[in-house]
Amino acid sequence: MLSDFAPVLFALTVLATAVMAASAAIQAARQSFDFFGAIVLALVTAVGGGTLRDVLIGRFPVFWINDPTYLATAVPVGLITWFVACRMPAGGGRRLRLLLYFDAVGLALFTLVGLQIALNTGVSDLMAVILGCVTGIAGGMIRDVLCGLQPSVLKEDLYASISLAGGSAFIVLRDFAPLETALATSFAAMTIARFWVVWRGAIRDEPL
Repeated sequence: MLSDFAPVLFALTVLATAVMAASAAIQAARQSFDFFGAIVLALVTAVGGGTLRDVLIGRFPVFWINDPTYLATAVPVGLITWFVACRMPAGGGRRLRLLLYFDAVGLALFTLVGLQIALNTGVSDLMAVILGCVTGIAGGMIRDVLCGLQPSVLKEDLYASISLAGGSAFIVLRDFAPLETALATSFAAMTIARFWVVWRGAIRDEPL
């Protein structure tokens, strides 16, 4: 039962929260947000995908309401990352690539977290994969919209596609391997695929 995997699920959610908060803080620095703007962006990015997932499946209160761990993770991580990113030299796409690498890890983690939570509610495998994708991509979409940017998912096939493929791989692997192995394999596949896209320059660098 996935419900017996609660400690690992909690740890993955906290890690995903931290990673997405970091990606948002870098974007805040690139957009010249102040520290308050960075905190707001980090929070909505870190919890946005999970909040939308919980609303869609009627899981109330949403995950961060009863457990302050997620907000307590996003705020300091966001502030520290924003502070560091503000002191990185602009130009050359350095901060953008760092943002995208963090985003890749967050996409993979939140996809798997969202998928498992959806499975725990009893939805079909197909709907769980879709909800995993929603959890993985929604936070980044909110981040981009608040920064006045076109969301990556609307421009790059491999963003949502990698999430859907990784979630589907987990569904298949869990029937043939231990849960830990299925999680690790799916996470590695999604992360490596996104890293490859970024490394190959499929994402256009911007001079910020």
